[in-house]
Amino acid sequence: MPSYIARKGPMLCSALGRWAYNMSGFNQYGLHRDDCLYEDEDVAEAVRRLPRKLYDERNYRIMRALHLSMTKTVLPKDQWIKYEEDVKYLEPYLQEVIAEREEREEWNKCH
Repeated sequence: MPSYIARKGPMLCSALGRWAYNMSGFNQYGLHRDDCLYEDEDVAEAVRRLPRKLYDERNYRIMRALHLSMTKTVLPKDQWIKYEEDVKYLEPYLQEVIAEREEREEWNKCH
């Protein structure tokens, strides 16, 4: 398994991974991978814990993407998020939330 850096993604950028990332299309709207996660309880709590600056940047990207989608346009190609530049900003917070939930569930099993 290739080594992994949470903030930057896989250290080895495979051609297949880059192709799949570009085919997903969310980068054409200026969205990061973490902007597109299904928002369950864990993700919602991780978003709530984001620092204000990251939270505002996330909301801006989502609002811009909604506007582009409604007008049936995409960003100019030079503004697309590149595979190598996609920052997984939510992952550290999400891992923390999941660990806390699992610990809480384990505690509730024993007590």
